[in-house]
Amino acid sequence: MNGILILDKSPGKTSQKAVSEVKRILGVRKAGHSGTLDPLATGVLPICLDEATKLVQFLSQDDKEYRATMLLGVTTDTLDIEGRITGRQNPAVDEAAIREALGGLTGEMTQEPPRYSAVKYKGKPLYAWTRKGIDVSLPPRTVRIYSTVLEEISFPYVRFRVACSKGTYIRTLCADLGERLGCGGCLAGLRRLRSGQFTLEAAVSLEEVCAEEREKILAARVISLSDGLLHMAAIEIGGELAERIREGCQPDGPALRDYHIPSLENGDMVKFLTSDGGLVAVARLLCPSVQLTALEMGQPAAKILRVFRD
Repeated sequence: MNGILILDKSPGKTSQKAVSEVKRILGVRKAGHSGTLDPLATGVLPICLDEATKLVQFLSQDDKEYRATMLLGVTTDTLDIEGRITGRQNPAVDEAAIREALGGLTGEMTQEPPRYSAVKYKGKPLYAWTRKGIDVSLPPRTVRIYSTVLEEISFPYVRFRVACSKGTYIRTLCADLGERLGCGGCLAGLRRLRSGQFTLEAAVSLEEVCAEEREKILAARVISLSDGLLHMAAIEIGGELAERIREGCQPDGPALRDYHIPSLENGDMVKFLTSDGGLVAVARLLCPSVQLTALEMGQPAAKILRVFRD
């Protein structure tokens, strides 16, 4: 079964546990997710099945959107409510201060991966080193916060939405917000609303589907490989070229000359499809599409990054 299932992950389980459950229910050979959600978090978790596991590297780069609930006045060693409390303070702040601090968090910033996170160091997740008492500091990463929207204040809790780039730690964002407010804070709840093109509207919850119907319902919700890459321009090719690409051919200008190719620039990502919509490959253009006709035989027009047998 090749495709992508959008799961609404329930709280209390790891992303890998959720993947294992889906893998068992659908009886697929391979499965993987495209963006870790902590056990505390719920919401959109794209799970790639069988041949779609090759798409993880492309989907994991997608922007995300979350709804976060923050607890003011409490700090913990994990930056969320599941950790050991390291400080308490009366959150003597008002709505105006919260709005100002939250609005100041937009833009590009650097974040250090939390000590209790799944990011790897020497092949092991950072939380494994921390639990052994080994303090590992990884280089900060650059992330971008596109927008923040305050939704509700019910002291000491604050709920807000945030749209951000891949790799953003919302726990760290809550800790930064608490520091700006002068009272500290930690993440109390997190729900992923969107991962790239995938939203909660397309997601299915295992807990809301009866056990007898799970396989049938989940199988019916699987998205095709091509539909999982709606953000990529499509180039429909003939069967002969499709087989050549699957055998390792890197298409040159003459090979693509007879096909309709939208206006694209050097470096743009494209997907090659068969006439019936099957995904053949994901590639990166090596020149603007307007220059394809000028390429001679043997001059590569696109670099094939992944080949599929959909």
